[in-house]
Amino acid sequence: MDAFDLHRHVIADYSAYTKSFVRIADTRISKVVDDEIACGLLWPEPLLQLNPAFEPGRSVDELVQQGALHKDCVRIFRAKEHENDLGRPMRLHLHQDQAIQIASQDRPYVLTTGTGSGKSLAYIIPIVNHVLKRGTGRGIQAIVVYPMNALANSQQEELDKFLKRGFGGGDPLVSYQRYTGQEKQDARDAIQRNPPDIILTNYVMLEMILTRIDERAMVEKAHGLKFLVIDELHTYRGRQGADVSMLIRRCRDAFGSADMLCVGTSATMATEGTSDEQTDVVASVASKIFGQPIRKQDVIGETLRPNAIELDFKSPGVKQALRAIVTEEMTPPEDFEQLSKDPLAAWIESRFGIRIEEVTKHRRRQTPSPLTGSGSAAAALAHLTQTDEERAAKAIRTWLESGSHIRHPETNFPFFAFRLHQFITRGDTVWTSLESSEQRSLLLRGQLFVPGDRSKLLFPLVFCRSCGQEYYRVERKQAGFVERRENFNICKETGVESGYLYVSEEAPWPTDEQDLLNRVPEDWIEEHRKQRRVKRTMPVPEVIRITPDGTIGHQGIEAAFVRAPFRFCLNPNCCVAHNARQRSDAGKLATIGTDGRSTATSVLALSTILKLRADPALA
Repeated sequence: MDAFDLHRHVIADYSAYTKSFVRIADTRISKVVDDEIACGLLWPEPLLQLNPAFEPGRSVDELVQQGALHKDCVRIFRAKEHENDLGRPMRLHLHQDQAIQIASQDRPYVLTTGTGSGKSLAYIIPIVNHVLKRGTGRGIQAIVVYPMNALANSQQEELDKFLKRGFGGGDPLVSYQRYTGQEKQDARDAIQRNPPDIILTNYVMLEMILTRIDERAMVEKAHGLKFLVIDELHTYRGRQGADVSMLIRRCRDAFGSADMLCVGTSATMATEGTSDEQTDVVASVASKIFGQPIRKQDVIGETLRPNAIELDFKSPGVKQALRAIVTEEMTPPEDFEQLSKDPLAAWIESRFGIRIEEVTKHRRRQTPSPLTGSGSAAAALAHLTQTDEERAAKAIRTWLESGSHIRHPETNFPFFAFRLHQFITRGDTVWTSLESSEQRSLLLRGQLFVPGDRSKLLFPLVFCRSCGQEYYRVERKQAGFVERRENFNICKETGVESGYLYVSEEAPWPTDEQDLLNRVPEDWIEEHRKQRRVKRTMPVPEVIRITPDGTIGHQGIEAAFVRAPFRFCLNPNCCVAHNARQRSDAGKLATIGTDGRSTATSVLALSTILKLRADPALA
């Protein structure tokens, strides 16, 4: 699968979606919007990052042979591809190995490794090992708490891979159940009667287990609980963090488990300072949450290992080699060993994968970086090799795609396990000044004043969904000036009128009674003494003059103030009318921002799924 092609496809579909409900009649505004969107207004350049390789630890087989793990762990913890696959031996990362060692010494610990580092195995293996050694069916021996039910569901699927695959459909050697509140009553009743060895839950449900009468049997079955794991520890902050901290203490008391072993995981619990300083912070915070001291050496970080050789990219020889690769459009090496010696592979890994921390000299994950555009990797490589940015970007993409298919001969991990971080914003709208259509400033990022001129206010524009006519969204004060209105809500404050300003040099709003008859909806007109007139009860737009600072008077541009809710479009070529009972203006007028967050998410998800299904490599 070409990840870059998938990205282009999904963004193209989303772009078509966002443009489908925003119609802009003014050609100047339309061009500004199109140009800004093309430059990344709603979806900036994606950030690219490598999942780095990790220093290897011992294999599960070695740990069993050394007596660190129960013999059945050899059958359970193997790399299994399908239901009946017995799997191949699994070598652990160094941080996973370290976690198993600390757990075997009955010490609490915290995993601070990043995404894709196998944090869950660092507590699942010790838990399963404990159950195997003590014996299954002896009540609840471990509780794993997740901040979201989706994570509990994912972990249950992960346990299925190890404890069910390759065992012929029989009962697993270690039992486990999800207990999050989303299960049906009969499933909850079964768990309460016969609790498993491992419970996957959330902190709210754990609170319920401690307090509800129906779950009292589960508390008794968890007497002497060995493991309490708090996943994503950084999510528990402030009052919620205090609640979870107290919950842990109550668990220790309720389960009669003075030696309960607390385990935490967090990739972002501390982000400031050096890695050593972050470790100190994590140890301090975790000690407070767990109610037991966490030693600094028991905060386990990741130990990264580069796949490529480390080179000096200031060296003339290395620069020349990189320049030759880019300008001659060479093809990347096809095996792991050759790619590990390749200068462009080394440069890519240093740019997207691993950096050296200046103070500690530790290897750390590199900050995500855009591939193209301002400050991008392609621009940096082009500058380094004195080539053009387009060729540099093509070379980087080629090496990344090729490296993603080349696997480490022992671990089977790809040389380049890269991912794209695409941020997509719902957008805002066009902001403009109260001036003529040719003079007014147009910006797509909200601010108070026209840049460089604080005498000119900026107001948000909304657009008729039928014809694209623009309107200023405002609030009129009794004091004789207008302010911008941030959303479609109608202000209920005394002395304030919510509404819109219609400004048009080609078709200004008329003041003559007879001309009004040609611009208002037909049902606004009545017969009075054999003469047609606009009904006196109708909120006819009011012509005013207004200056760029929002003052209503005798100067400035001419505008028509339209009271909210919006009843009809003032553009003579449109005149679409809305039912008086339709109070919300969001369905009548559009902004640049997408309307429905759930619909936007569905569009992105569906586009991704359809593209993946069409990929023959994934068939």
